[in-house]
Amino acid sequence: MTAHSENIQVECAENCGNSPKKRLLKDLTIAFAKSDIRFCVDCVADDVVWHIVGDKRIRGKGDFETALNQMKDREVQQMHIHNIITHGNTGSVNGTLILNDKQSVAFCDVYNFKGFGKNSKIKLITSYVVKTS
Repeated sequence: MTAHSENIQVECAENCGNSPKKRLLKDLTIAFAKSDIRFCVDCVADDVVWHIVGDKRIRGKGDFETALNQMKDREVQQMHIHNIITHGNTGSVNGTLILNDKQSVAFCDVYNFKGFGKNSKIKLITSYVVKTS
């Protein structure tokens, strides 16, 4: 699937079909790239923890929103989502980003949800980010 919106080209090999959590993680990953802060904040629990491995740990919805605002200056040109995997109250997404300065970044985000329902909020995000060029 390829979509163009707000100047970001998104490619996703994953068919999210009938899986609400896969669809949510796909939409959330695209929202991160587009700096759609409101959507991202709405997906997380009040006590969310975002651990960016090797960098920092962000605690709580307010600090999560602040961190997203600090990151919104980066401009993503392309995003390739390689895999979206969900099982029970966990999920992960991996892929690559091409920034407007042509820098390439590989990422893998691992998510833990509060509960198992389709409207569960995200309580923990562990992000692995590697600059590849």
